[in-house]
Amino acid sequence: MSLKITEIFFSLQGESNTVGYPTVFIRLTGCPMRCSYCDTAYAFHGGSKHSLEQILAQVSQYRTKYVTVTGGEPLAQPGCHALMRALCDAGYSVSLETGGAMDISAVDKRVYVVLDIKTPASNEEHNNTYSNLDHIKPSDCFKFVICNESDYQWSKQFVAERDLQDVCDVFFSPSADELSATDLADWIIRDQLPVRMQIQLHKILWANQAGK
Repeated sequence: MSLKITEIFFSLQGESNTVGYPTVFIRLTGCPMRCSYCDTAYAFHGGSKHSLEQILAQVSQYRTKYVTVTGGEPLAQPGCHALMRALCDAGYSVSLETGGAMDISAVDKRVYVVLDIKTPASNEEHNNTYSNLDHIKPSDCFKFVICNESDYQWSKQFVAERDLQDVCDVFFSPSADELSATDLADWIIRDQLPVRMQIQLHKILWANQAGK
Protein backbone atom coordinates (compact mmCIF):
# COMPACT_ATOMS: atom_id res chain seq x y z
CA MET A 1 0.00 0.00 0.00
CA SER A 2 1.19 3.51 -0.79
CA LEU A 3 -0.12 7.01 -0.23
CA LYS A 4 0.54 10.21 -2.12
CA ILE A 5 2.36 12.57 0.22
CA THR A 6 2.99 16.29 -0.32
CA GLU A 7 5.38 16.67 2.63
CA ILE A 8 6.46 15.27 5.96
CA PHE A 9 7.91 17.86 8.31
CA PHE A 10 8.67 18.55 11.97
CA SER A 11 7.30 21.67 13.66
CA LEU A 12 5.17 22.88 16.56
CA GLN A 13 1.49 22.07 16.59
CA GLY A 14 -0.26 25.39 16.09
CA GLU A 15 -3.85 24.46 16.94
CA SER A 16 -6.23 22.34 19.03
CA ASN A 17 -5.57 20.51 22.29
CA THR A 18 -1.95 19.68 21.48
CA VAL A 19 -0.92 23.24 20.57
CA GLY A 20 2.74 23.91 21.23
CA TYR A 21 3.91 20.30 21.17
CA PRO A 22 6.74 19.37 18.77
CA THR A 23 4.90 17.33 16.15
CA VAL A 24 5.54 15.43 12.93
CA PHE A 25 3.09 16.50 10.22
CA ILE A 26 2.19 14.15 7.39
CA ARG A 27 0.48 16.15 4.65
CA LEU A 28 -1.43 13.96 2.21
CA THR A 29 -2.03 15.18 -1.33
CA GLY A 30 -5.48 16.00 -2.69
CA CYS A 31 -8.69 17.65 -1.48
CA PRO A 32 -12.28 17.61 -2.78
CA MET A 33 -13.00 21.07 -1.35
CA ARG A 34 -11.89 24.57 -2.25
CA CYS A 35 -12.32 26.66 0.90
CA SER A 36 -12.09 30.42 0.40
CA TYR A 37 -9.34 30.74 3.02
CA CYS A 38 -7.29 27.66 2.09
CA ASP A 39 -3.58 28.09 2.81
CA THR A 40 -2.44 24.68 1.53
CA ALA A 41 -3.53 24.79 -2.12
CA TYR A 42 -0.07 23.48 -2.99
CA ALA A 43 -1.26 20.13 -1.61
CA PHE A 44 -4.12 19.79 -4.11
CA HIS A 45 -1.91 18.14 -6.73
CA GLY A 46 1.46 16.51 -7.14
CA GLY A 47 3.12 14.79 -4.24
CA SER A 48 4.97 11.49 -4.36
CA LYS A 49 4.04 7.95 -3.42
CA HIS A 50 5.30 6.56 -0.12
CA SER A 51 4.74 3.14 1.41
CA LEU A 52 3.61 2.84 5.01
CA GLU A 53 7.08 1.57 5.89
CA GLN A 54 8.72 4.61 4.31
CA ILE A 55 6.40 7.00 6.13
CA LEU A 56 6.98 5.34 9.50
CA ALA A 57 10.73 5.39 8.91
CA GLN A 58 10.65 9.15 8.25
CA VAL A 59 8.50 9.81 11.30
CA SER A 60 10.86 7.79 13.51
CA GLN A 61 13.69 10.25 12.78
CA TYR A 62 12.11 12.77 15.16
CA ARG A 63 12.02 12.59 18.95
CA THR A 64 8.32 13.16 19.57
CA LYS A 65 5.26 11.05 20.25
CA TYR A 66 2.92 13.47 18.44
CA VAL A 67 1.97 12.97 14.79
CA THR A 68 -0.65 14.93 12.85
CA VAL A 69 -2.16 13.57 9.63
CA THR A 70 -3.39 16.47 7.54
CA GLY A 71 -3.85 17.66 3.96
CA GLY A 72 -5.45 18.73 1.73
CA GLU A 73 -8.06 16.32 2.93
CA PRO A 74 -6.30 13.22 4.25
CA LEU A 75 -9.41 11.03 4.25
CA ALA A 76 -9.75 11.50 0.49
CA GLN A 77 -7.10 8.77 0.24
CA PRO A 78 -8.51 5.42 1.46
CA GLY A 79 -5.04 4.39 2.64
CA CYS A 80 -5.17 7.11 5.29
CA HIS A 81 -6.98 4.74 7.64
CA ALA A 82 -4.22 2.15 7.44
CA LEU A 83 -1.63 4.88 8.00
CA MET A 84 -3.32 6.11 11.16
CA ARG A 85 -3.68 2.57 12.50
CA ALA A 86 -0.02 1.88 11.84
CA LEU A 87 1.02 5.09 13.61
CA CYS A 88 -1.18 4.27 16.63
CA ASP A 89 0.19 0.71 16.73
CA ALA A 90 3.70 2.18 16.75
CA GLY A 91 2.86 4.09 19.94
CA TYR A 92 2.34 7.58 18.55
CA SER A 93 -0.30 10.04 19.73
CA VAL A 94 -2.08 10.64 16.42
CA SER A 95 -4.36 13.51 15.43
CA LEU A 96 -6.36 13.86 12.23
CA GLU A 97 -7.24 17.22 10.71
CA THR A 98 -10.26 16.72 8.47
CA GLY A 99 -12.43 19.21 6.63
CA GLY A 100 -15.67 17.44 7.47
CA ALA A 101 -16.75 16.38 3.99
CA MET A 102 -15.52 12.79 4.34
CA ASP A 103 -17.05 10.10 6.54
CA ILE A 104 -15.10 9.67 9.81
CA SER A 105 -16.96 6.62 11.11
CA ALA A 106 -14.09 4.25 10.23
CA VAL A 107 -11.34 6.37 11.83
CA ASP A 108 -9.41 4.43 14.47
CA LYS A 109 -10.84 5.32 17.89
CA ARG A 110 -7.33 5.97 19.20
CA VAL A 111 -7.01 8.95 16.85
CA TYR A 112 -7.76 12.49 18.08
CA VAL A 113 -10.10 13.93 15.45
CA VAL A 114 -10.13 17.66 14.70
CA LEU A 115 -13.36 18.08 12.72
CA ASP A 116 -13.71 21.33 10.80
CA ILE A 117 -17.29 22.56 10.48
CA LYS A 118 -17.40 24.65 7.31
CA THR A 119 -19.05 28.05 7.71
CA PRO A 120 -20.96 29.89 4.95
CA ALA A 121 -18.03 32.19 4.10
CA SER A 122 -15.80 29.19 3.46
CA ASN A 123 -17.95 28.50 0.36
CA GLU A 124 -18.02 24.83 1.43
CA GLU A 125 -20.91 24.75 3.89
CA HIS A 126 -22.82 22.50 1.47
CA ASN A 127 -20.13 19.84 1.83
CA ASN A 128 -20.49 19.40 5.60
CA THR A 129 -21.24 15.74 6.32
CA TYR A 130 -23.46 16.18 9.36
CA SER A 131 -23.58 12.46 10.13
CA ASN A 132 -19.98 12.92 11.30
CA LEU A 133 -21.34 14.63 14.42
CA ASP A 134 -22.56 11.21 15.58
CA HIS A 135 -19.04 9.78 15.50
CA ILE A 136 -17.19 12.42 17.50
CA LYS A 137 -15.70 11.26 20.82
CA PRO A 138 -15.43 13.38 23.99
CA SER A 139 -11.65 13.46 23.41
CA ASP A 140 -12.05 14.97 19.91
CA CYS A 141 -12.80 18.57 18.98
CA PHE A 142 -14.81 20.72 16.59
CA LYS A 143 -13.17 23.64 14.79
CA PHE A 144 -14.90 26.64 13.22
CA VAL A 145 -12.85 29.01 11.08
CA ILE A 146 -14.66 32.35 11.34
CA CYS A 147 -14.34 34.79 8.44
CA ASN A 148 -16.69 37.60 9.49
CA GLU A 149 -19.49 38.48 11.91
CA SER A 150 -22.08 36.60 9.85
CA ASP A 151 -19.93 33.49 10.11
CA TYR A 152 -19.69 34.04 13.84
CA GLN A 153 -23.45 34.28 14.26
CA TRP A 154 -23.96 31.16 12.12
CA SER A 155 -21.39 29.23 14.18
CA LYS A 156 -22.84 30.47 17.45
CA GLN A 157 -26.29 29.20 16.42
CA PHE A 158 -24.85 25.90 15.15
CA VAL A 159 -23.17 25.22 18.50
CA ALA A 160 -26.24 26.22 20.54
CA GLU A 161 -28.76 24.18 18.53
CA ARG A 162 -26.69 21.01 18.90
CA ASP A 163 -25.19 21.64 22.35
CA LEU A 164 -21.78 20.90 20.85
CA GLN A 165 -20.04 22.14 23.98
CA ASP A 166 -21.43 19.05 25.75
CA VAL A 167 -19.96 16.73 23.13
CA CYS A 168 -16.30 17.82 23.12
CA ASP A 169 -14.14 20.95 22.95
CA VAL A 170 -15.26 23.57 20.44
CA PHE A 171 -12.65 25.90 18.95
CA PHE A 172 -13.36 29.21 17.20
CA SER A 173 -10.49 30.52 15.11
CA PRO A 174 -10.31 33.76 13.09
CA SER A 175 -9.55 33.36 9.42
CA ALA A 176 -6.13 34.89 8.88
CA ASP A 177 -6.21 38.26 7.07
CA GLU A 178 -10.02 38.30 7.14
CA LEU A 179 -11.05 38.75 10.77
CA SER A 180 -9.33 40.44 13.67
CA ALA A 181 -8.55 37.99 16.45
CA THR A 182 -9.42 40.73 18.93
CA ASP A 183 -12.87 41.18 17.39
CA LEU A 184 -13.56 37.46 17.62
CA ALA A 185 -12.37 37.36 21.23
CA ASP A 186 -14.60 40.34 22.08
CA TRP A 187 -17.66 38.63 20.55
CA ILE A 188 -17.01 35.39 22.46
CA ILE A 189 -16.67 37.29 25.73
CA ARG A 190 -19.70 39.48 25.03
CA ASP A 191 -21.91 36.46 24.32
CA GLN A 192 -20.30 34.26 26.99
CA LEU A 193 -19.95 31.40 24.53
CA PRO A 194 -18.86 27.96 25.81
CA VAL A 195 -16.10 27.73 23.19
CA ARG A 196 -12.33 28.00 23.14
CA MET A 197 -10.69 30.82 21.23
CA GLN A 198 -7.56 29.88 19.31
CA ILE A 199 -5.06 31.72 17.17
CA GLN A 200 -2.88 29.66 14.84
CA LEU A 201 0.50 29.64 16.55
CA HIS A 202 2.39 28.55 13.46
CA LYS A 203 1.13 31.54 11.48
CA ILE A 204 2.31 33.92 14.18
CA LEU A 205 5.74 32.32 14.23
CA TRP A 206 6.30 31.56 10.54
CA ALA A 207 3.58 33.40 8.59
CA ASN A 208 2.57 31.25 5.60
CA GLN A 209 5.80 29.36 5.04
CA ALA A 210 5.24 25.87 3.65
CA GLY A 211 6.78 23.13 5.74
CA LYS A 212 6.14 24.90 9.04
